[in-house]
Amino acid sequence: MHTTKNKQEDILSKARNLRSIHLQGHLGGEIMPEDANPGLPKGDALNYLYFTLPMALNYQRNSYTLWESALLAFQDPETCRIFDPAVVVQYQENELREKLIKHKVALQPNKHPATWMSICESIMKHFDGDIRNLFMQCEWNIPNILTYVQKTHKKSFPYLSGPKICNYWLYVMSNYTDAQLTGRDALSIAPDTHVIQASVRLGLIEETQLNSSDIQSQVNQAWKDLLAGTELSLIDLHTPLWLWSRSGFDKEC
Repeated sequence: MHTTKNKQEDILSKARNLRSIHLQGHLGGEIMPEDANPGLPKGDALNYLYFTLPMALNYQRNSYTLWESALLAFQDPETCRIFDPAVVVQYQENELREKLIKHKVALQPNKHPATWMSICESIMKHFDGDIRNLFMQCEWNIPNILTYVQKTHKKSFPYLSGPKICNYWLYVMSNYTDAQLTGRDALSIAPDTHVIQASVRLGLIEETQLNSSDIQSQVNQAWKDLLAGTELSLIDLHTPLWLWSRSGFDKEC
């Protein structure tokens, strides 16, 4: 019978193998949801905004269709300015709703436009309409950014401040912008259904835990404990776990 330490080493080995399989392109995922983007220069202010505003609406919906909608909206002359906070804050409520709904960036006609407007107002008020100023103010440091968005100014960032979305947002920013973020170990896995199921499959958590109200916290803590002192950070495993579950665990690790 395995000891707890042996079990942890076995899970860690499988996690490393899973990441290796992913990096070799064997888990699919050649096209990720955020690949639906206009290909702006990575350091451009508008590029940072493109990957920020739709992220706040990325809850309880298909990520691929969200980002496909965002790209359609960006490419449409009638809706492209929804990504400019200086313009958005001048819109009337009905005007913003119409523009967000046109390409289904917004699915909820009241809540989604209100979220979009609120974040645009915060970006204008605190960062002169340029979200890069948030990163500069926080010294490009992930723990500082998380503290700012999730704690000290949480109300200024509805939904973007959520534990799942905020961590994944910073992961996306580190991949699709030129943000050289430090403190990556502070990023947690976004424990959605796929990540949780993959964690069960690896034996990191038990199926009996799935009905717990704090299952996301349990998954995060389990991964933090497992990866402590290793070369991996939690966010390194998000995409491999997500793709592995999404594919029906058709690869052995």
